[in-house]
Amino acid sequence: MTAYDPGTTRGKARGTNLDRDLDRGLGRAPGTDLGIHATGLTKSYGALRVLDGIDLAVPRGSVLALLGPNGAGKTTTVRILATLTEPDAGTARVAGHDTASARTLVRRAISLTGQFAAVDALQTGAETLRMMGRLRGLGPRAARARADELLDRFGLTEAGARTAKTYSGGMQRRLDLAASLVSRPEVIFLDEPTTGLDPRSRQDLWDLVRELRTDGTTVLLTTQYLEEADRLADRVAVLAEGRIAAEGTPAELKSRVDGHRLDLTLTDRAAYEALAPRAVHLDPEELTLGLATDGSAAHVRALLDELDPDRTAVDRFAVRTATLDDVFLALTGAAR
Repeated sequence: MTAYDPGTTRGKARGTNLDRDLDRGLGRAPGTDLGIHATGLTKSYGALRVLDGIDLAVPRGSVLALLGPNGAGKTTTVRILATLTEPDAGTARVAGHDTASARTLVRRAISLTGQFAAVDALQTGAETLRMMGRLRGLGPRAARARADELLDRFGLTEAGARTAKTYSGGMQRRLDLAASLVSRPEVIFLDEPTTGLDPRSRQDLWDLVRELRTDGTTVLLTTQYLEEADRLADRVAVLAEGRIAAEGTPAELKSRVDGHRLDLTLTDRAAYEALAPRAVHLDPEELTLGLATDGSAAHVRALLDELDPDRTAVDRFAVRTATLDDVFLALTGAAR
């Protein structure tokens, strides 16, 4: 993850008189009930269309998890919203400001963290945070106070005088996140923030995301951990082939695969391969697959009778509550 803060790079505002007024801080763009609002975003790289008409509406103070397989367009979406990449078509507003015509204001209002910690190994934790404060326009006293506040919030006070090269991976990640919050951003983009973290550090970061939401910060989270999205997100958007395949609360998305899953362990490879095309979950090593069900006894009996009429293919079965993994696999075809 990187502590890059787009607000430290001054963009050049362009466009109408309204946009120039916004850059002078004389007004606020409409639609401020939404932290992020994107319509029809498209982006291609040569013949490859990465985004094919993305719409997003994220209320202020909420968490949206953006899910999708590798290459689905998650990072491209974040880069467009963070003003690092221009779309081929479509519009986006972040913190109430247009990402094309009021880039400076967008960059002042956001922070972006990547997948890997990128802190200066030769600086102490306190020095890193004070430097970020100064870059964000704080005076020496205010920068020091903000650094002390964040060191305490992230459990790094005792390590604040040590160089970052002595930190564990989890501590470096916490320092990186602290650096991204020096400016109290209205919107924060977290790109797979728990990659490589141990379970305790991962839980600590989840707690931080919840705090950010409580404080009114809008969070867009990309993650490969479906449990993470399930626990943290108010809403989830699933990207597949450059489009939003589905969007809703975790509970709403789970209901799309009937809310439950029937896991079958098959007796042999032939039986497994015969039923695999219908599965939303596959485990070829264990000869286990899962199918959508509403969880009722009647539906489970009907499925077993349909799939194994001779009662020779299924060795054992279990009914479990559907997870976002099931939704992800069903909507993206990743189970195949």
